[in-house]
Amino acid sequence: MRGKIVLASLILSLSGVAASAQNPAASAPIYKDVYCSGTITNESVPQDSYVITGEGSNYKITFWDGDYVYLNKGASQGVKVGDEFSVIRPVVDPTEVEWSKWQFAIIRKLGTWWEDEGRVRVVVAQPDTSVAQVEHSCSYVQRGDILLPFHERPTPPLKSEANFDRFAPFSGKATAMVMIGKNFQVELGTNDVFFVNLGSQQGVRVGDYFRIFRYTGTEHELAYETKRAAFDNDKEATVYGRIYGFGSSPEKWKWDNTPREVIGEGIVLRTGTNSATVLTTFSLREFFVGDYVELE
Repeated sequence: MRGKIVLASLILSLSGVAASAQNPAASAPIYKDVYCSGTITNESVPQDSYVITGEGSNYKITFWDGDYVYLNKGASQGVKVGDEFSVIRPVVDPTEVEWSKWQFAIIRKLGTWWEDEGRVRVVVAQPDTSVAQVEHSCSYVQRGDILLPFHERPTPPLKSEANFDRFAPFSGKATAMVMIGKNFQVELGTNDVFFVNLGSQQGVRVGDYFRIFRYTGTEHELAYETKRAAFDNDKEATVYGRIYGFGSSPEKWKWDNTPREVIGEGIVLRTGTNSATVLTTFSLREFFVGDYVELE
């Protein structure tokens, strides 16, 4: 009986080793993170090449992996079979509702928000138009999407979160704000992509790491929250108790004289002049637009 138990334990142990070998820890961002991340930039983007429509357009207005689309450039403009193009689209937040103070004003200064939509490959080059197949779609391709020659993007190595320090002191390096998440997310976490207002002009490079943190009680969020909930220690609160029955500190404390909360970290995937696209590699919990980052 004992021999059977030992044998079973050995089999389970070997199975675990095999599973680990087949599923090693990720060492780099996956393809979709790198090529579907998007960017916000004030740099000029050529817009003379675009998707006209696609096969089956009498009943389809969006195109996905494997679909065929028609491009407005052909052999006369130098397009040839095998050419690949990145498909991008300018987007704006459809809600028109700010989540934190200064959010929209800062984003406007950063430039145009370009969303990655996918990659297409030319299969037929006619004189002034081409047929291309969608090789990879991030969401969907539609009429009017902009085409740029496809270029490989750097895939920076990931570091382990084993040494993450939730009480890390300020690095003393450049600080920025979480401006918006991909797909207009305002609540973010591990594996989410977001944009910050710090870019190549400020020395940010692909592969750099940002530490994500929050000041205590800044009250920048425009979602409802009880006034001074983090402290509840002004004169009126001491007398009446806004957070009834849960105490208040006797002295005046604010965001700039209390410890910060270090929430997570992320790696830079792309940079604009004054912005960076960041992939959250680790977070203790959710964070929000209006929170802060600093270069590690």
